[in-house]
Amino acid sequence: MKCPKCDFIDTKVLESRVSVDGRSIRRRRNCLKCHHRYTTYEKEEELMLQVRKKDGSFDEFSHEKIVRAISMACRKRAISIDQIEVMVNSIEVQLRSEGERIIPSSRIGDLVMKRLRQTDHVAYVRFASIYKDFKDPEEFVRELKGLKSTRETNSPLS
Repeated sequence: MKCPKCDFIDTKVLESRVSVDGRSIRRRRNCLKCHHRYTTYEKEEELMLQVRKKDGSFDEFSHEKIVRAISMACRKRAISIDQIEVMVNSIEVQLRSEGERIIPSSRIGDLVMKRLRQTDHVAYVRFASIYKDFKDPEEFVRELKGLKSTRETNSPLS
């Protein structure tokens, strides 16, 4: 690896450690020419995900964009940023494990809806109203009835 100080190509690895998250290796290096010490990180190349939007255009997958969307739906609800991060991480892990490079935005939306439905019904309805692009109040009422009937069939009293 090239020395960042003098560009000499020959360096010596002094120490290697697995990072705290276990997903990368931290290496301390020493340049054999100028003796500059520096740190490098070796990490597995992740599958770059592309999102195919409704209009057919493509966008790079953005973890932060999903966090923002869920955060807006969860505003003033008892859901911490840590819980939101766990949701988004699980969605990202699921998408990457499927092995597809191009993901329809509808797939991401469906996964978000599923996680929100399990976590907080108000946040679910908020997200659904934007994601499903309700045109009239009746669509909104149908979604609420569907949520209520699912909750009743899953309750321990039924």
